[in-house]
Amino acid sequence: MRRTATPPAFAARATSVASSPVREILALTERPGVISFAGGLPAPELFDAEGLRAAYDAAFTDCAARALQYSTTEGAPELRTAVAARATGRGLPTSPDDILITTGSQQALTLIAATLLEPGDTVLVENPTYLAALQCFGLAGARVVPVPCDEDGLDPAALEDLVLRERPKMLYTIPTFQNPTGRTLPAARRRAVAETAARLGLWLVEDDPYGELRYEGEHVPWIAAHPGAEDRTALLGSFSKVMAPGLRLGWLRAPASLRRAAVTAKQAADLHTSTVDQIAAARYLAATDLTTHLTTVRTAYRARRDALLAGLPNALPEGSTWNRPEGGMFLWARLPADRDATALLKHAVAHDVAYVPGAPFFATTPDHSTLRLSFTTHTPEEIAEGLHRLRTALA
Repeated sequence: MRRTATPPAFAARATSVASSPVREILALTERPGVISFAGGLPAPELFDAEGLRAAYDAAFTDCAARALQYSTTEGAPELRTAVAARATGRGLPTSPDDILITTGSQQALTLIAATLLEPGDTVLVENPTYLAALQCFGLAGARVVPVPCDEDGLDPAALEDLVLRERPKMLYTIPTFQNPTGRTLPAARRRAVAETAARLGLWLVEDDPYGELRYEGEHVPWIAAHPGAEDRTALLGSFSKVMAPGLRLGWLRAPASLRRAAVTAKQAADLHTSTVDQIAAARYLAATDLTTHLTTVRTAYRARRDALLAGLPNALPEGSTWNRPEGGMFLWARLPADRDATALLKHAVAHDVAYVPGAPFFATTPDHSTLRLSFTTHTPEEIAEGLHRLRTALA
């Protein structure tokens, strides 16, 4: 009888980082009839499918040989130019050379982690924060320390104290319509963050996938646009929320030294992002009034947010609280302290409705009474029905 040896063990980082509960919940709620407030999914009926089809047709008609060929790691020049123009138009002067195109903004975060973090380095995050960022930093072997937050986001005074005490490599923040809370960091706090980073020596990673989905209130400039942040901020953006997530296109704006290191890391990861998708996206941006398209998207999402806000008083148990985001895709709620949102989820799913428990978004001690509700995927009528089911499930 032939004997075989057991293969070597997985790397410790592969077994120390848990899979995403959000992705698992999405799989659980894919059956027909479920109204899910769980996933941060754009509404598919709002995708400009015809415009994107025309953009791909143009890519093949105008330059099929180039579109189907290998490309440079930095990205297609016309797409980098378009991204730079849009960033400049939003108040941050940017040249195409400042931009690296990535396979979704999640890859940009992974490249930054690979470039800046050694195992054991400290990363500061908001509390709670984006779950996939916690996974990314966990795979990098980083030590994650949460910054105390209130209803306006991270506390700059607490941030300064932590920088002095913990000597972190970087702060990761989603200052505009944050995932999972929907909060937006006020301009004064953004200035304070930039000043602290400059004075105490800290990299800033500013993630902005939702910034163009504003439904009310005034635009707040990026942290990257404030004095002190110029030479130390990696700004991450995405086409997932303004065009379509299936394109898997994102971008990174960073100082030259960091961007060059990220280019090298990307070469090791995937050589370059899909050429045909980049060229099609550039053709789309050249041929389409994206502002008009975004106005349509914002109008629909505003109505959906308002439907969720209107129905929550009757859907959640007495004593629950929630916020009113000015944009983005998410609303953050807290049940009475004696309720566990994770334990209650099975009751919700049994009633064909779902949400994401808040506990996994916390870097350390979780608040089990919290939950995240996404309002973008369903119509106001579907949201009303989903909240009726949620009320029954949580009763």
